[in-house]
Amino acid sequence: MYIYGIVNCGSVKKAREFFESRQIAYEFIDFKKNPPSEEKVSQWVEKAGIDIVINKKGTTYKKLQLKDKKLTQKEQIQLCVQNPSLIKRPVIEDKEKLFFGFDAMFYEENFL
Repeated sequence: MYIYGIVNCGSVKKAREFFESRQIAYEFIDFKKNPPSEEKVSQWVEKAGIDIVINKKGTTYKKLQLKDKKLTQKEQIQLCVQNPSLIKRPVIEDKEKLFFGFDAMFYEENFL
């Protein structure tokens, strides 16, 4: 299982604490050190949809003033690659599951 995110992100911290407290093994991938490739973001978008992948409530979304821009999906994917903070965090990925954000109840139901 992989957890993608940013070390100091509150939601990422909660997710990591959830898995560590239950002794569930994962590999953490820090967006700051290893930004996702266009191929990886495209895979996420194909599985979950662009509206799930992009964090529209985040600072990066607001800073880039994306609300009123009419961007293609490809342009949005490229922005996620250039600005990984635009991606909703954490991203939890294993062979069968892909989940964005922290939701303790969902985690309890799906990862235990």
